[in-house]
Amino acid sequence: MARVLFINGGSEGHVNPTIGVVQELISRGEEVVYFTIEDFRELIDKTGATVRTFDVQEFLKAFISGGRNNLLERINGLLRTADIMIPSVLKQIEGEKFDYIIHDSMFGCGRLLAQILNLPAINSCTSFAQTKSSFDNMFKQLSKNIPAEIFNEYQRLTEYVKEKYGAEIHTPYEVFCNPAPLTIVYTTREFQPFGEEFNQTYKFVGPSITSRKTHECFDLAANKGKSLIYISLGTVFNQAIDFYKLCFEAFGSTEHTVVMSIGEKTQASDLGDIPENFIVKNYVPQTELLKYIKLFITHGGMNSVHEGLYNGVPLIVIPQSADQPVIAGQVANIGAGIQLDMQSLTANQMRESADLVLNQSSFRKVAAKMSESLQQSGGYQQAVDEIFEFKRQNDIQI
Repeated sequence: MARVLFINGGSEGHVNPTIGVVQELISRGEEVVYFTIEDFRELIDKTGATVRTFDVQEFLKAFISGGRNNLLERINGLLRTADIMIPSVLKQIEGEKFDYIIHDSMFGCGRLLAQILNLPAINSCTSFAQTKSSFDNMFKQLSKNIPAEIFNEYQRLTEYVKEKYGAEIHTPYEVFCNPAPLTIVYTTREFQPFGEEFNQTYKFVGPSITSRKTHECFDLAANKGKSLIYISLGTVFNQAIDFYKLCFEAFGSTEHTVVMSIGEKTQASDLGDIPENFIVKNYVPQTELLKYIKLFITHGGMNSVHEGLYNGVPLIVIPQSADQPVIAGQVANIGAGIQLDMQSLTANQMRESADLVLNQSSFRKVAAKMSESLQQSGGYQQAVDEIFEFKRQNDIQI
């Protein structure tokens, strides 16, 4: 049995894909110590892992202090989190021994901690992966008008991290993407943009989907066979009352039954009169519901898109932030759905787009093909197979 140090951030999009991986690691005899924020303690504790937490408010304060105007400012913000993450983790594991580390690709100074602890490292990538060359090209394009003082701050921070923690940073790519000798990517090469460009250190295992606890009563069987549309903006960017009312306008007088998840912070009473053909809930069991859905209107988070395609459901993607525009673009590019813009969206446009996706068979055919690919990819079990092969190659105890 090996001891695993798992470092992750504080969002469902980064935590949820790792749940099955941690459960599978533990079922195969590994001992996992998992760092995340307090909000996910109960969820991770149920996997059998030992949960340790860090101060999310201090983390966010440090991250945001780097600035939000461009990519380099965000990289500087990640570097500023070193003084939050590194001392906290080192203090909480003092005197303990670990055999390898798994760290998230975008949070938690994972690559730095791997250096400091001198541990074999595995990168957990819950969005699309990036090669160094593609990142460098993007960074070059986005850095043309960045003031010199921002670059100077980056140099100061990298020198500070090296002096204080003995961890070297050679490029912004190392900060933003946390590269490691093995990268587990929770998608397929077919869905990954330019998937053929990634070498064999990137293992595309497909979506890591596990069943989730149903927090709210929802009769799935009663809706089987209906022309069901499901609408959800995920768990972060879901306080969108105007959008929900737009959905009422778009679909309220149609033959469709529309299930709409509005998140915990919006109440159905905030939305006024709800059309009779709408089922509005703060939470729905998404992975179960998607088995019955004909069309999924989503914000384009990687987990939601994967769960829709895994069940062969075509999509309308209305990206909100972060990597969602890239994911939405890829959905449209492969022909599994349509991308719409939230800022210019009208009820008529949404209704016409829904009719197009529902009535044009090509969308269903592509979604069905993607479903087959995703279901055959292995998910969290394949991820752990790859981790154990990595252990074998690095003489880590089995």
